[in-house]
Amino acid sequence: MAKGQELSTDDDVETGPLGTVGEHRVRRTEREAPVNLHTLLRMCEAGEVRCSEKTGRPSAATVQAIAARLTDGDFYLGEPMAAFAWPLLLQAGGLARIESGRLRLTPKGRAALDKRAAEVIRQLWVRWLSHAVIDEFSRIEQIKGQRAANVLSAARTRRETVAEALTSCPAGEWEGVDALFTRMQHSRLNPTIARSERALWRLYLVDAEYGSLGYDGFHQWELLEGRYTLAVLFEYAATLGLIDVEYVHPAGERDDFRENWGADEMDALSRYDGLQALRLNDLGAYVLGLTGEYTPPEPDAADGATLRVLPTLQVVAAGRLTPDDEIVLSTWCTRMTKEIWAIEGAGLLDAIHTGHRLDEFAALLRRRSQNELPATVQALLEEITSRANQLSDSGVVRMIECADPAVADRVLHDRSAGRYCRRLGDRHLAVPVDQEAKFRAALLSLGYVLPGQRQP
Repeated sequence: MAKGQELSTDDDVETGPLGTVGEHRVRRTEREAPVNLHTLLRMCEAGEVRCSEKTGRPSAATVQAIAARLTDGDFYLGEPMAAFAWPLLLQAGGLARIESGRLRLTPKGRAALDKRAAEVIRQLWVRWLSHAVIDEFSRIEQIKGQRAANVLSAARTRRETVAEALTSCPAGEWEGVDALFTRMQHSRLNPTIARSERALWRLYLVDAEYGSLGYDGFHQWELLEGRYTLAVLFEYAATLGLIDVEYVHPAGERDDFRENWGADEMDALSRYDGLQALRLNDLGAYVLGLTGEYTPPEPDAADGATLRVLPTLQVVAAGRLTPDDEIVLSTWCTRMTKEIWAIEGAGLLDAIHTGHRLDEFAALLRRRSQNELPATVQALLEEITSRANQLSDSGVVRMIECADPAVADRVLHDRSAGRYCRRLGDRHLAVPVDQEAKFRAALLSLGYVLPGQRQP
């Protein structure tokens, strides 16, 4: 069981990763998740997320890079959870796929950049339940023997069981982890881990014989099903912003495994042991289908940081940014630290390339800046604006090559065919693809024919 502690209120909310034993955190993840989703999509767009083509798991360097970019950091220092989960969630949701060792946005992922974050998160959760990249129980590394054949039950069924338990949580109210465990067992919501009684003997701590979980009294619900539930809730539901969480350092927090052989040298059975309580928030209720509409929370009074825009093309945030402002900054700038972004010409052009408007970024800088925009920043914005206006998309055309300039002249000056084309050089004509059929018909009337493809 977890060591008892009175549940906290919103007055206790803290941000930032927890680092040492004795610290305590309450995280309102509903505010973090939309910003982090956008950050991860942008990182994939830039090719910054490396994953194993064999396992789908992010590399250690990628996890570290993601943790540094999360709006309030990961849940723990040096123990990746959200930074590990995000690449897996994007893959499961079909928003990104691995190409040459890097996560690249799919068309669905690019479209997600312009959708409401709540809608994207709802789709991610639903899709992840049935298409997760890994078995979450594999993250409880202290329990060995998982890779043996016919040991673990189907992960999808387990995931759906925990999701059902989450759906029955009282929305807006804190619930202790042990109370949740009790309720799940009474409701027979059991995400059974072992495929059979025989399979239990294959799972063990430290030593396959002495530490086997098959012995009576050494495979209680909290140790297996409970730890799996914690993994799903803490690493995935909290990362997506469905639940607010209260937690401490996992070391010494739960003692339900202490009687097992080999547990003497363990500080905790899993990285999730520090989760004490959870609260299904408004975003979670919407994602789980308990409510039909969702309104994002109003910014805190402390939100709305001022920005200091430096001549060195850096933006320094003083205070807590609103999620919307942080998304805009993340779209146009490269995040260097939690408070500092770098403005780069290539990044501005890339954002325009993906359909964003530069004036939204300039408006944020002017609205939040403590000072007049430095001349270097003004000059860069003007230069990028000028470059963006040098070219325009006139649509897709089919290029027609004529035998000689005389033929091109005859077609171009025909009262019918000439309406559907324009000249490119001496012997080429450009025909908009949506006008091709009319152009071909006009050519026939003129006495010419453009050979077409044989219809099947």
